Amino acid sequence: MDLFSQHTKDKESSPERIPLAERCRPTSLDEFVGHEEIIGPGTLLYESLRQNRLQSIILWGPPGVGKTTLARIIAREAEADFITISAVTAGVADIRKTIDRARKNLTYYQKSTILFIDEIHRFNKAQQDALLHVVEDGTLILIGATTENPSFEVIAPLLSRCQVYQLKPLTDEHIQRIVEQALKKDEVLREKQVKIDDWETLYTLADGDARRALNAVEKAVALLANEPPPLHITKSLLEKVAQQKIPVYDKKGDFHYDYISAFIKSIRGSDPDAAIYWMARMLEAGEDPRFIARRMVILASEDIGNADPQALPLAVSCFTAVTYIGMPECQIVLSQTAAYLAAAPKSNAAYLAIQSALEDVKNQPNVVVPLKLRNAPTGLMKKFGYGKNYHYAHNYEGHFVKESYLPDDMKNKIYYHPTEMGNEKQIRERLEKLWEGIKQYRDDKQK
Repeated sequence: MDLFSQHTKDKESSPERIPLAERCRPTSLDEFVGHEEIIGPGTLLYESLRQNRLQSIILWGPPGVGKTTLARIIAREAEADFITISAVTAGVADIRKTIDRARKNLTYYQKSTILFIDEIHRFNKAQQDALLHVVEDGTLILIGATTENPSFEVIAPLLSRCQVYQLKPLTDEHIQRIVEQALKKDEVLREKQVKIDDWETLYTLADGDARRALNAVEKAVALLANEPPPLHITKSLLEKVAQQKIPVYDKKGDFHYDYISAFIKSIRGSDPDAAIYWMARMLEAGEDPRFIARRMVILASEDIGNADPQALPLAVSCFTAVTYIGMPECQIVLSQTAAYLAAAPKSNAAYLAIQSALEDVKNQPNVVVPLKLRNAPTGLMKKFGYGKNYHYAHNYEGHFVKESYLPDDMKNKIYYHPTEMGNEKQIRERLEKLWEGIKQYRDDKQK
């Protein structure tokens, strides 16, 4: 061996040549951070692993949340032969080789085999079909990882043979624990005495992705290579790493609530331009797009209601699309929905109606259902007057009869006052015509 080959060997063995995320990858459940609802004590996965009764599973979640790491830990805890293949490069022939190996493991060594398929959603039907029998009879245990909804990307027969676990983005607390764990255990970071001065900016960069957080720390340390320890990772340094300005935004502090308040008020005020601007501020700062979508679902009923009945289904569809698609593409769906809701006619009549009804319920908690509105499935109940004098609306002209459906002492009470905005104008006119002489749907303010 000459001097040059020795130098090359030393360089290749340097821990800094291995990415920080790989150097710090947990190897046991004790080190694994996050997803306590899936792998924590008492959960189905934890107990099946503890009892050595592991079944095939699919781990569904965004990048950087620990799918591959969890699969490796499961294999280690189960003392199984761990085989990993990528759905991008593997074919049916690779699956058959794995099946042969799994059968030999069972026959000669009484050892389980875990096949980990990364990006299993990229497997075609033939490749997935090849796994059906061996997964069902237990020849091997399948762990599939996917960023896509398995309901759409994994064939139904294979999906029915697996337990699906959804891994959600890591919380800021999880990100901090993972980074702090790296700072304590990684020999490179420990030697350089790395300190995080701005956790909020790191959370924003990470956006629930542990790998992204560790990569940011690693790049920041590289930029400080010529500085003596301790190395301080500041906001400005992280901005250099990200090659962009990080907006001041705390997902749990005032900015979080200030921005969403400005967004909602802009939609309520029928200003699509302001609504989209504040939404853009939130998205650029790393806000969870599902949080924005959820708030629009609420607003669609609270501030628009029946003035535009299409608002609520559109908002719900928006939330579904955002959940399926994720960033960055889902921001288009958010923009479309925000623009529509802002431009829609507004009414808070449904909101006021339920608030008024709840107030009466609290003040009169013991009001009973009138006998005529009760079902009478037995003769005894009929004898006691259940259902007596009830008029079936469909038996009357226009499928309507002037019947009182409220308790007797509240029979003329009105909770829902439709406005003259959008579709509610037609609703109000219809109700006034039906209940003329009994209920007055125009209150003093509407007169």
